[in-house]
Amino acid sequence: MSRSRLVEPVFLVGPTAVGKSAVALELTRLLNAEIVSADSMQVYRGMDIGTAKPTPEERGKVPHHLIDVCEVSEPFDVKRFVDLASNVILDLKSRGKTPLIVGGTGLYVRALRRGLFKGPPRDWKLRTKLESKSTAELFEELQRVDPQTAAKVDRHNPRRLVRALEVFHTTGKSISELQTQWDDNRVQKGAAMIGLNRERSDLFARIERRIDEQMAAGWVDEVKRLLARGLAQNATAMQAAGYRELVAHLRGERSLADAVTLVKARTRQLARRQLTWFRREPGLVWFEVGRDEPAQQTARRVLNAIQENDASA
Repeated sequence: MSRSRLVEPVFLVGPTAVGKSAVALELTRLLNAEIVSADSMQVYRGMDIGTAKPTPEERGKVPHHLIDVCEVSEPFDVKRFVDLASNVILDLKSRGKTPLIVGGTGLYVRALRRGLFKGPPRDWKLRTKLESKSTAELFEELQRVDPQTAAKVDRHNPRRLVRALEVFHTTGKSISELQTQWDDNRVQKGAAMIGLNRERSDLFARIERRIDEQMAAGWVDEVKRLLARGLAQNATAMQAAGYRELVAHLRGERSLADAVTLVKARTRQLARRQLTWFRREPGLVWFEVGRDEPAQQTARRVLNAIQENDASA
């Protein structure tokens, strides 16, 4: 099959472990594309095994952008992502390359497609007060004042709980309500939006198998090295799936077996949240991936759908 001349962005999204990376590598050849990562944790140098970062060999075959852009001790947020990604997309389009945006961080994808909502600035006095509370106390308060957001947020993520409460107490409005106020004039508005999914038992089996492989590849040692580089002081990086649990193990707070069991459970929860988020994303076309379907076959199905849509537009 000849390469497509498409240069408008293509988004490839879906839950963790669904197979996005393998399909993306095939699509780069078919679309004459380069990959723009939309993963909020692959931006950190050294967070390799636990984030399932593309291997050096894969990155050698196809350029991958927005991977390893900051140290684990540095702050990184959605605004910085949008700024960096927008520049990369403009550069790729100017060179006749298709920007293939790949990832499972729903907020990053939505902000890149539709702009950032204008939330209130940080209230440091209020934030300090909120950060003194336990995660359980924060979630209980959010349930009381903003049940809509509490039903969607990761109850184990103190950073997001604090921000949700800060927004509510500052504006009197739910952060969920404010996050519907997107900029509809974004240049990525008309981009192709592809979602990958699998039958639930297949997806969960892939999650468990990948975590076992990550543990065998030295994930605990990776976390130990990152702790020495400031991981524990970065509230954002500590929310990466599995890292918090392995830090607890290294601190002697839980056994390795218990930590791995918890990593698997919370990664399954993450996959469910990602699916819930992306199912609300307008214009997304879903592809169900068969249990033994090769990535090349999935990529060709996706390409055919994109080309058919272009022909009918």
